[in-house]
Amino acid sequence: MARIVVVGAGMGGMAAAARLAVAGHEVVVHERAGTHGGAVRQYARGGFTFDTGPGLLHLPAVYRDLFVKTGRERLEDRVELVQVPVTARHVFADGDGSAVSLPNASRGKVIAALDEALGGGAGERWAGMLTRAREAWEATRRPLLEEPLRDEPSSRGTLVRDGAYPALRKRGLFHRRTPTLAEAARHELRDPRLAAMLCGCVWAHGLDPATAPASAAVLAYVEDTFGTWYVRGGMRALADALYERCLERRVTFHFDSAVTGVREKDGRAAGVELADGSVADADVVVAAGGPAAPGGQGGAERGAARFTVLLALRGARPEGTAHRTLVHRADAPGQPVTVLRPDDPALRPDDEHETAVLTLPVPPGTGEAPGAAERLAEQLLAATDAAGLGLSERLLWHEVRTPADSEAETGAPGGRVPPPALPGAGGAFLYPANRTGLPGLYAAGGWSHPGGGLPAAGMSGAMVAGLVQDPEWRGSV
Repeated sequence: MARIVVVGAGMGGMAAAARLAVAGHEVVVHERAGTHGGAVRQYARGGFTFDTGPGLLHLPAVYRDLFVKTGRERLEDRVELVQVPVTARHVFADGDGSAVSLPNASRGKVIAALDEALGGGAGERWAGMLTRAREAWEATRRPLLEEPLRDEPSSRGTLVRDGAYPALRKRGLFHRRTPTLAEAARHELRDPRLAAMLCGCVWAHGLDPATAPASAAVLAYVEDTFGTWYVRGGMRALADALYERCLERRVTFHFDSAVTGVREKDGRAAGVELADGSVADADVVVAAGGPAAPGGQGGAERGAARFTVLLALRGARPEGTAHRTLVHRADAPGQPVTVLRPDDPALRPDDEHETAVLTLPVPPGTGEAPGAAERLAEQLLAATDAAGLGLSERLLWHEVRTPADSEAETGAPGGRVPPPALPGAGGAFLYPANRTGLPGLYAAGGWSHPGGGLPAAGMSGAMVAGLVQDPEWRGSV
C-alpha cells in the first residue's frame, strides 16, 4: 500500500483517487478551492439553478466503467442519466430562417432530417463525412483514449501522422498537406450550412476549425454515434456522485488547501509542500490541478476561455424545445452561440419558469474592460432573438460569467478550458503524458493526456491508476 497525494479535486483527480483507493492505497486529496468538481459547478439564485461548466455528457461508458470498477455499482444507481432526444438544433443566419434538428444517435433519422431541411443529398454528404470520421476514430481511439501516451513510435505513430483522417481524398491543395477541419468541411460537405454545423461542433469544444486538423471531425462522429446525455439535477450531480464514491472508498479531502510545490527525495517525488508551510509526505503524487499546479504539465496557452450568460426566464419551457441549440451568427461565421435549455424541474422554481445558458468560446481577458461584459451579453441575447428563440421578452434577470470568474474558481490561467486531444497534425494537438519525467509524479485531468472534456478526464484517472499499479501498464482491455 502506497501513500498517495492527489493535487486537485476535479473530475480527473477524483477519478484517479477513487481507483487508487479501491486498489488499497491511502489517498489524500488537496484542493485549493473550497469544493470538489473543478469546473463542474453550479450557480443558484431565487429558485433557479444553472450548470456553469459542462452541460452535457458524451461517452458515458467512461463513468459507467468507473463506478463499476470502484464499487460494483451502476452509474445509473447514483445519478439519473437521460439521453436527450435531439443532439443539437442548428439555426442558420442565411436570411431564410433555415434550421435543422439532429435526432440523437440515429443516423437514418439524421439523414432524413437534413434532406428535409437543407435539400436532397445533404444527409448523404453528412453521413459520408461521418463515415470518414469513423475511420479516424477506429484508427486512433485506443491510443488516444484508452492507453497512456508513450514516446515510443508504436504508441505515438498513429496519433502523430497526418493519416489520422485516412479516407480524405488528397488532391490539389490537399495533396501537399493535410487540410484543416474548415477546409475539409468545405471540400467534403459542399454546403455552407453543413460546413457550419461541423465547424460549430468543433468550435463549441474551444477549437478553431481554421487551425484544427481534419481529424477533429471525430468530435461530431462521437456525438452522432454514441449519443448525447444529461444528468438530472445538472451535471454537478455527476461530480457529487464521484465525490461520494471517493468518500465511500475512504479517500481523505482537504479543501482550501493549496499545494505550492512537489518535494523530491532520492530522485523521485516524495510529497507536496502546502501554502500554510506544512508538508505532506507521499510515495506517489498525482498532479490533477491544471497546468499551474505544482508538477503540472504546462499547456496553459491551449484552448479558449468561456463567456457565459445565465438567463432566468418567465413562462413555461415551450414543448419540443431542444436541449441544445447552436445559433449560427451572420456577424461571426464559424463562431455559433451555444444555448442550453434543459427540461429539468430541479433547475427551476416551478413549471412556469425556465433556465437557459448562453455560452461562447472567447480569448482570455474578454469582458474585463468596463461595460464590455454586459455589451457582449446583450449581443449574444440579440443573436438568439434574431434566431427566433424569443428569450429577451421572457427575461427576469441574467448573470454574466467571464473568463476571470472561471479563473478565480478553477485556477486555470485566463480561465481557459482544455479542449480534447486530437490525432494528426504531427502531434500538435496532443497533451503531455500522464507519467512525468520525475519518478513517482503523475498527471491527470484535462491538461494531460488525453485532454479536456468529461470523458477524457475520467480516462486520465484510469490511466494514472493503471500506471501507479504497474509502470508497464498498456491500457484498458
